[in-house]
Amino acid sequence: MNDIEAAFHQYFEIVTADTEELLKEVFNLRFRILCVHNIIPGFNSSNYPEELESDEYDKRSVHILLRHRPTGIFLGTARLILPDREHLHKKFPTELHTRFFPGFALNETSRQHTAEISRFAVLSDFFRRRSKLHMPSQSTNPAHKRQERRRCPHPSLGLAVGIIKLCAQHNIYYWLSSMDPALNRLLGFYGLQLNPIGPSIHYHGIRSPYHACLFDVLDRMHRDHRAIWELVTDHGKIWPIDLTSIRANWLPESNTHYIRASR
Repeated sequence: MNDIEAAFHQYFEIVTADTEELLKEVFNLRFRILCVHNIIPGFNSSNYPEELESDEYDKRSVHILLRHRPTGIFLGTARLILPDREHLHKKFPTELHTRFFPGFALNETSRQHTAEISRFAVLSDFFRRRSKLHMPSQSTNPAHKRQERRRCPHPSLGLAVGIIKLCAQHNIYYWLSSMDPALNRLLGFYGLQLNPIGPSIHYHGIRSPYHACLFDVLDRMHRDHRAIWELVTDHGKIWPIDLTSIRANWLPESNTHYIRASR
């Protein structure tokens, strides 16, 4: 186990929200992040009297929570909006609310293995109260505390680990997302960045549409960020090193050409 894995498992636990109780945790956490702490445009707390933020896409989504092990609190959540494989013409939110560059489109073959990363959110209190949330030890030595803060991975990495595991479970090979460009840059530190496929717009704040082939992401991580790759694939148990056979079966040539040309 490498140092990043050890730190990740010390601080974080990924929880699949597959019960009514856990889904309620998801929706309440989203309410607190989107409506109370961050107050993102389009999320008015008065629209959620039960303090549960949800929408019509949640029924075709799979959800994760990120638990902070030292405190036991849920500090992050994300969902994958899955394709409606019985009605593949149904569009994802990013298709409905953003514009794509000419030449990019999801075809029917890729659409059945595409999911939208959505509601990717972390409690802002996690950063404002770092000293309380990060510290599993009771050391009063400032040097020890600084070392622990540096060792704790960013929660966004934890959510990405959960998303990649969900993709393996649901045969998802492509990502679509409307994202703050700053978040995409942050993910790039781990080799997890997506490719821009359209201009920035005002959609719950400044957002850009992004797309990525998961196989390209995993290949890049294996080459440039080996320790992160070992974490997200559990040393190749979740996603193998050699993705040749899966690529041959599931990568439409048109989409593969577009994404590679835009790197």
